[in-house]
Amino acid sequence: MDEPSLIFPAQEYRARIARLQAAMAKQGLDALLLTSPADVFYTTGFLTRFWESPARPWFVVVPIAGDPVAVIPSIGADLMGRTWLRDIRTWDAPDPHDDGVSLLADALAQLVAPHGQIGVPMGLETHLRMPSLDFEAVRTRLAPRRFVDATACVQRVREVKSEAEIGKIRASCTIAARAFDRVPEFARVGLPLADVFRDFQIALLSEGADWVSYVAGGAGRDGYGDVISPAGIAPLQRGHILMLDTGAVKDGYFCDFDRNFAIGPASDIARRAYAALWHATEDTLAVLRPGMLARDVHHLLSVGLRRRNTTPGDGRLGHGLGITLTEWPSFTPLDETPLREGMVLTLEPGCVTTDGRIMVHEENIVLRADGAELLSPRAPQELPEVSA
Repeated sequence: MDEPSLIFPAQEYRARIARLQAAMAKQGLDALLLTSPADVFYTTGFLTRFWESPARPWFVVVPIAGDPVAVIPSIGADLMGRTWLRDIRTWDAPDPHDDGVSLLADALAQLVAPHGQIGVPMGLETHLRMPSLDFEAVRTRLAPRRFVDATACVQRVREVKSEAEIGKIRASCTIAARAFDRVPEFARVGLPLADVFRDFQIALLSEGADWVSYVAGGAGRDGYGDVISPAGIAPLQRGHILMLDTGAVKDGYFCDFDRNFAIGPASDIARRAYAALWHATEDTLAVLRPGMLARDVHHLLSVGLRRRNTTPGDGRLGHGLGITLTEWPSFTPLDETPLREGMVLTLEPGCVTTDGRIMVHEENIVLRADGAELLSPRAPQELPEVSA
């Protein structure tokens, strides 16, 4: 009989734990303590929107050998019981006097010898989802055991995706692509940008997204001011460039790509910028290979834009993607992370169009042994026009 499991068969999670334990052995760790929603989901399949409530901490302990142990509030016992984990320890939370501290400390004490090491992700793009005072209490109770940084241990495992994970990201991209195809149905002159965002989210949900964690974009002549502001009430106008960017979720996995649209005929400035972004991306897709460094991708995209007399925008030009909207690495001049087969990445070049205006262009890919494979359907080569 198959083991009970959520999202994937249990063997998918067992393989992940085996890879984590191999990385732990190399670092000399006796256990991992995981507290973030992404790490808990990655190791167990425990998928819930309940993370929006900050009232309760959740813990998964991965020992150096054997299956993980979940130490969680009792409200999550039923759902966790439908995952592949069998050792599930609960308390009634929130408890202002002992919110899982004793239960977690006891579990770690059982799994880690007195002079052992417990890894916790502590570096960039991590956070400890428990009160700092409670973490200090656990650390004090477990002395002389030591808590050490396990960022690389977790990130090097998570950054290479299984074929099952790649399939989920591809499915999310397919849903978003269908929603982008519907933008001309509702993006029109006179419609406030806030309404466009709302209609886009409705399209994403109706096309099959489980939820829409992220929608961003902008609109303006020859480009937009930024790509993170909430939508305002200013209406679309003829000559605007509209950009929509989404992190829709399916089965816990994100897509993250954008599309640009001209509202009526585009200006020469906008068309040239779009062409530069498209071709810089195309150039990079053609040469991207495992063994390059993250900084090399930034260089390729920047050179591709400058070759077309376009000024690259500030900031990173892409990143990792998976069970969070953005993952490591970051395509910046400073990131020396080696790129490996099986990484899912975004290529996100941006450029300056006029003073105070930018344009961005984003695709999602998986890196194969022989190069990049698109997960998002390729954007049109020419800037699409929405009838005004």
